[in-house]
Amino acid sequence: MPPTAPLLRFFFFFFFFLSGLIVFSAINARAYQFREAPQFYNSPDCPSINYDDAEDYKHETSICSDDAVHVAMTLDAAYLRGSVAAILSVLQHATCPENVNFHFVASASADAHHLRRTIAHSFPYLRFRIYRYDDSTVSGLISTSIRAALDCPLNYARNYLANLLPTCVRRAVYLDSDLVLVDDIAKLAATPLGDQSVLAAPEYCNANFTSYFTPTFWSNPSLSLTFAGRNACYFNTGVMVIDLQRWRAGDYTTKIVEWMELQKRMRIYELGSLPPFLLVFAGNIAPVDHRWNQHGLGGDNFRGLCRNLHTGPVSLLHWSGKGKPWARLDANRPCPLDALWAPYDLLRTPFALEN
Repeated sequence: MPPTAPLLRFFFFFFFFLSGLIVFSAINARAYQFREAPQFYNSPDCPSINYDDAEDYKHETSICSDDAVHVAMTLDAAYLRGSVAAILSVLQHATCPENVNFHFVASASADAHHLRRTIAHSFPYLRFRIYRYDDSTVSGLISTSIRAALDCPLNYARNYLANLLPTCVRRAVYLDSDLVLVDDIAKLAATPLGDQSVLAAPEYCNANFTSYFTPTFWSNPSLSLTFAGRNACYFNTGVMVIDLQRWRAGDYTTKIVEWMELQKRMRIYELGSLPPFLLVFAGNIAPVDHRWNQHGLGGDNFRGLCRNLHTGPVSLLHWSGKGKPWARLDANRPCPLDALWAPYDLLRTPFALEN
């Protein structure tokens, strides 16, 4: 064998390896591109909001109008596919889609340019702003929970919405990224909060409320009295209507942080970002019909098994739990209800791009 043969063979195999890597990378990159959604228009009865040249909220009137529905969501690469589907579902079922403003919270370490470009490409007419969230604000306060995904600092961004969003935004609907709406979000945004409630959410009083806290919590007399005089029930923080003015006035971010600081000293709960909300708000929230959070469709936090809908009407489907519809569909192991999420999936597949 000539002395140059091993070298040629090396370059031959390296060329094919590099070619395969480039092809794989190209397919993988394309797999995370999204189609452009259709444009949705207001019905004739919608209030008119002056958005004069308000691209990216450059004018304060575009974000301060009380006639707008303000939607707050987190945004990251891991759940971007779910976020895009959720946005589409909101717009598609809204009576006044042009009056919906989106406020996205992204980690300060995230590629905000990529996130902005992706949302703007799929929704060229969407009015939105991305707010940078400093993970270090909360990273030192996070205690490990039963599922690693629950320990992501961005899961705690909802604690800081009142600080991140402009002070002129007085009310917002917070939505997780693993859900779709099949009803007009304006109905949810108009939920009465009464004279004192800071937030509204569907409550589930048949859930075992005590299980969200440790024996250490319940055996401590001063801690267990936290819920005295409160008809405390479980509620899911993935769908909430929040009065941001009342939140700011009551400094509820500090109240939540104080419970998280205590958790670092003595373990009083197990389940990520939910228990601090329960400690501060449970028993003092305004009610919302269960139709607005058909939650648990992702199964439990361990196996993510398929689940059925709760009885009653449905306005919002929520895949809380370990199983996410896009992951199960990609794995060819979908649950029956994942077919209800699929029509909102704007993902461009490699085959679709080639054609």
